[in-house]
Amino acid sequence: MKKEIIISGFGGQGVLSMGKILAYSGLMEGKEVTWMPAYGPEQRGGTANVTVIVSDSRISSPILSRYDIAIVLNQPSLNKFQPKVKPGGVLIYDGYGIIDLPSRKDISVYRINAMDKAAEMKNAHVFNMVVLGGLLKVCPMITPDGLQKALYKTLPERHYNLIPLNMKAVEAGKEIITKMQ
Repeated sequence: MKKEIIISGFGGQGVLSMGKILAYSGLMEGKEVTWMPAYGPEQRGGTANVTVIVSDSRISSPILSRYDIAIVLNQPSLNKFQPKVKPGGVLIYDGYGIIDLPSRKDISVYRINAMDKAAEMKNAHVFNMVVLGGLLKVCPMITPDGLQKALYKTLPERHYNLIPLNMKAVEAGKEIITKMQ
């Protein structure tokens, strides 16, 4: 198993954190991983993206031009990365941030209303974990146990009390992701 993933959206949406948690989850399960963030000087509000590779075998290069999975959380990200999803790949988008819907017919497209679910859970900070849950429903590349261990590794100790809420957000994301077309 090898999954090459791009996660992209506005700075402040938890894009980089989501990628880091996904990469650490793979590490906790003994997988090979890469995590390569990219963002401009306008980290909050500007476009940010992260490339993550999770694999059962060695990874030859962290540099990618095509992806198995694209998670896009705003229109500029959809416009940039939809053409770069490999045929047969997966595109996941948040319904709140996309105006012109994905148009490709040779990939599987999923919608997740993560912004709405985070608001319903009364915590905007779990938005990225809802999205991560949707990804793990579509492509279960890591286990909940590995994810929980990664949260303990990546979050500061003062935020450990939020781990149950984050795990609940992941489960909520698994429930609300919808295949389109």
